[in-house]
Formats: sequence, C-alpha cells, structure tokens
Amino acid sequence: MAVDLLNIRGLEDMAHRGPIVMVNLMRFRDRSLDGDGSGWDAYLRYSALTVPMIKARGGMLLWTGDAKAVALGGQDGNQWDYLALVYYPSVAAFIDMMTSQDYEHLCDPHRRNGCAEHVIICTKEVYSKFKIG
Repeated sequence: MAVDLLNIRGLEDMAHRGPIVMVNLMRFRDRSLDGDGSGWDAYLRYSALTVPMIKARGGMLLWTGDAKAVALGGQDGNQWDYLALVYYPSVAAFIDMMTSQDYEHLCDPHRRNGCAEHVIICTKEVYSKFKIG
C-alpha cells in the first residue's frame, strides 16, 4: 500500500493529456499504527499535509463522504469507510506530488498508519455538470 505501489507506467501510458479526477477509496484501521489515535486521526493528519500539496499543483479536493453501504454488487471486499474525489490538472501533476520527497517522508507515513487499505482510481471526464477552473 506504500508509494511503491504507484502505477506510474500505467498512468503515463494513458492517452489522456487533460484533467483527471482520482477516486480514493479508504478503509481505516481501528488504531493508528504509530499509536497516536485512531486510523481516522492519522488520516486527518495526512489530509492536513496533503491538501496544500494538491493545491500547489493546481488540484483541489472536490468531495468527500462516508461510505455507508454497497448498493449494487458483491459485499465481500467492497466495504469502504470513506471516499474522496480529487481533481488534478494532469496525470503529471498527480505523479509529481506522489513521487515528491515531501509526500514520501511527511505525508505517506500518516496514510499508511491510518489506512488498512487505500485504492486510488484514475478517471477522465466523459460527462459532468461540474465546471472546474
């Protein structure tokens, strides 16, 4: 689940050169691995450090929410605690942030301490009522 799982090649192989939205699916630990509160507490520390890094690259946090129930599909493995939609102006902006020394050393430890699982899905817009920019 560490940054070494980042699929840089797959992201770079995308033909898409415009904005993207990353769909983040998170499942939290009951206790942070560093012993400092809950998994949620560790994730809040992660967010406080990461959101300014996202903004510095032209991105923004679009939406977050608690995951309440699987409405369609298999239940096994699909119970998530939290979702976040994060806009980036390009794949390159996302890769730049995720591979930065600050992210690796300051942010990612909090994410690993708090998240039992964290999946990020890269999406490109097909249709939207939202206008960004």
